[in-house]
Amino acid sequence: MPTKTKKKTASAKNTAILVAEIRGLHGVRVVTIKGESKLELRHMLGMAREAFGRLVNVSVRTIANVESTKKKVDKLQRNYVEVKRLCDSLDEVVDPGSLGEWFHAPNDAFGGSKPIEVIERGEIDRLWEMFYRLRSGMPG
Repeated sequence: MPTKTKKKTASAKNTAILVAEIRGLHGVRVVTIKGESKLELRHMLGMAREAFGRLVNVSVRTIANVESTKKKVDKLQRNYVEVKRLCDSLDEVVDPGSLGEWFHAPNDAFGGSKPIEVIERGEIDRLWEMFYRLRSGMPG
């Protein structure tokens, strides 16, 4: 399936960045920097394919396939978009540059579990609740 590609130029390094939207996967984009293609969210979080696969519940092979072919893989859609929305919201309360590390750090709010483990257990709603409490100033 064809993709829609946009070219951006990073001013600091004058490096061309290509952003390709994957047709049929709403909100899923691939960025190519210096010839290396990555899912946009994986790039933003600075995660290896294995860790990112755990986060969005797809295999390393699926991620590699999407990044190299920029073709639609249905099983990526739902979890990718939900995690992307969570990350966009968490940017308000967590330093965006450390968000990737935050997913791998034990957190007392989750009984010492890492946020990535909470998501793997299907409990992403607990992260949304934590975000709500942080944003509203509610104790928790």
